[in-house]
Amino acid sequence: MAHPNEDLVRRGYEAFATGDMATLNELFADDIVWHAPGRNELAGTYRGKDEVFANLQKNMELTGGTFKLDIHAILADDEHAVTLLRASAEREGKALNDNTVQVFHIKDGKLTESWLHPSDAYASDEFWS
Repeated sequence: MAHPNEDLVRRGYEAFATGDMATLNELFADDIVWHAPGRNELAGTYRGKDEVFANLQKNMELTGGTFKLDIHAILADDEHAVTLLRASAEREGKALNDNTVQVFHIKDGKLTESWLHPSDAYASDEFWS
């Protein structure tokens, strides 16, 4: 049986994949903080649902909807979840194919903070720049 926070995170990825913003709105804390590393137009720290949703929307716009996350594994406990992912997308003749780690802080059944960690930060910056 999976930890409840693993189930919560899986629901979030499924909602993102299908564009189900209502479910993401339910799963995200109002004051969620989203850390996107790098030196590119998606990099930065986003605070609150509006900023995070705008960042996710821009991701899909920049990739023409080709951005996809394939889950390899999710490790979860009472306060955190760590996801091992394969991120892929196409943009302006460039391809992204990166093993990524995403770390979540979870409190009271809500995602409160996220940190993204691409395996190749330089390649990620090149793709998103």
